[in-house]
Amino acid sequence: MQLTDSLHLAAAWFRELDSEQRARVERDISVQHAQAGTIIERKGELAQAWIGVLAGLVKVSVGNAEGKVASLTGVPAGGWIGEGSLLKREIRKYDVVALRDSVVARLPAPTFEWLLDTSIAFNRYLLHQLNERVAQFIGKAEYDRLLDPDARVARCLAELFNPMLYPGMGMRLTITQEEVGYLARVSRQRANQALRKLEDAGLLKVEYGAVRVLNLDGLKGYGADVAGLEDD
Repeated sequence: MQLTDSLHLAAAWFRELDSEQRARVERDISVQHAQAGTIIERKGELAQAWIGVLAGLVKVSVGNAEGKVASLTGVPAGGWIGEGSLLKREIRKYDVVALRDSVVARLPAPTFEWLLDTSIAFNRYLLHQLNERVAQFIGKAEYDRLLDPDARVARCLAELFNPMLYPGMGMRLTITQEEVGYLARVSRQRANQALRKLEDAGLLKVEYGAVRVLNLDGLKGYGADVAGLEDD
């Protein structure tokens, strides 16, 4: 697939640019084919590019010197991450790692900043994305503390179907039970149990190597009653 076609499919903001802006993006952007397990961006390094997932699935995670790792979120095809670090011109505070074989795009910081200076549509896109990202992480902080593993898996999957952060993805995501476990911070076996329970509830359908969402609102709200009782 040509780069232009990939950007049209996996970069909602690209479709909002004029011909001059698109031409510069295509000229400056670089593409990497990353095997599963590849560290795409490292914590502690200066952010020098905006990162987009053209195909595959990556995770954003943090770790410590003792080897403990916590997944913050998953990013499927169509997602772009790292704009905050670029806007603040700071080092990255997390690792970006390929969960499966993925195709990753890097838009250099100077081009990112040029788009900020020349495109109102690009600025509007970023504003909506930053707002949605804040809501996402506030929600994650809440459900990580209040919800049981079944509900954490439900909310984790709902995040991956966020139409603002990952537009045009549809209601089916190629993802394994092991990958669900990584992102929800539960074992593969526990992820399997949760998926079956959510399937029995009519919220999703488990397919071979994939999940098809049947009720996104149901996933978003799954376990809220239990969380409320615990909070009381």
